[in-house]
Amino acid sequence: MPRVGAVGWILCRHSIAALKDLLKTRRASSLATRLRLVIEDLGPTFVKLGQVLSTRPDILPDALAAELALLQDHARVVPFLDIRRRVEAELAAPLEELYAYFETEPLAQASIGQVHRATLMDGTEVIVKVRRPGVMATIDLDLRLLERTARIAERSSRVARSYDAAGLARRFAATLREECNYLIEGRNAEAIALALRDSPQVYVPAIAWGYTSLGVLTEMRVEGVKIDDLEALKALGVDRKMVAATFVDAYLTMVFGDGVFHADPHPGNVFVDSDGCVGFVDFGMTGEVAPATIRSLGGVLLAIVGTDAVIMADALLSLGVAAPNLDRRRLEEDLGRLLSEYAHRPLDEMPVAEVLTKVMGIVRRHHLVLPPDLALLVKTVMMCEGVALQLDPGFLLVPRLLPFASRATSTESDGPQE
Repeated sequence: MPRVGAVGWILCRHSIAALKDLLKTRRASSLATRLRLVIEDLGPTFVKLGQVLSTRPDILPDALAAELALLQDHARVVPFLDIRRRVEAELAAPLEELYAYFETEPLAQASIGQVHRATLMDGTEVIVKVRRPGVMATIDLDLRLLERTARIAERSSRVARSYDAAGLARRFAATLREECNYLIEGRNAEAIALALRDSPQVYVPAIAWGYTSLGVLTEMRVEGVKIDDLEALKALGVDRKMVAATFVDAYLTMVFGDGVFHADPHPGNVFVDSDGCVGFVDFGMTGEVAPATIRSLGGVLLAIVGTDAVIMADALLSLGVAAPNLDRRRLEEDLGRLLSEYAHRPLDEMPVAEVLTKVMGIVRRHHLVLPPDLALLVKTVMMCEGVALQLDPGFLLVPRLLPFASRATSTESDGPQE
């Protein structure tokens, strides 16, 4: 199989490079950095896998997860003629009959899709995401290779079995295939828009369904500057504290409201306009959590605030899959030691992301495995707090979080509604 040979050659080349580093410097390069470089060379499937694994703080050590979060999606520019052919084949019409204007130079390119500015016949400004020709054939081969490797690993490794490597590979394959389906991405955008329907300061672009297919996505253009471009925000004259609050409240509304959330809040996917409104783009990766899971997560957050190890242990066990030989007493002791570090902190100053990072370390130590969407949500919450602190160094997450978490847990105690 040619793809297997290509993967083998990339692994061999990086092994030789690591050996040269060792001979020259007398010490090995960072294993995490070397792994990231290997993954970037392996292409879109493996880059996506690394990015997904970086959202699993319950599985990967913090240093490795942080390195994988730096993965860059390198991709050559697809020539415009190929883009034209793809759009015309997908939408079954000449490009000039579909769009009044279609910019030949890409606005952005990634390993799965390339983005172009365009204008509809009625003057509406849009962006058009076009799936790269041939990318699905490579992804399908890689996914089959990954699933086969995971099954082999489970037969020979107790650790791989404990983390259900084959199941993780299957779920990743399903997630990546969905991300390559732009009809699903369009529906994701509409689900997020519905979740944020009562948030007037938040903008989710509408999908132009008449110009959208499996491999082409057309949506309204979001104007503004990236949410982490502090100089540009200053030039716009917007209130950065208000932007931070709007951004975080949007996520809390998504999670604790409809239970569906935009799961890729890096600054390139979030924009701010001159009115201080926050706009989200790129809905290929979304998460969804069930009401019962949201209640348990609310319990974890309230336990952090109340520094109660017993309640937190109960909430974590209700969220995760515990190892058969779990020592409940030691779990509570570890959680108690962690929470005691923060018992002296004023409530408003509780660093939620920092505490959650340490909680995930305890989760790994006791071999609890969280549901994938919940692990993704924990990582998303931590990223959100980081973005908010960039905008407003004095930002306090707990006061904004507590009402949402309290409502989530009280729903359970109130019982079913008539």
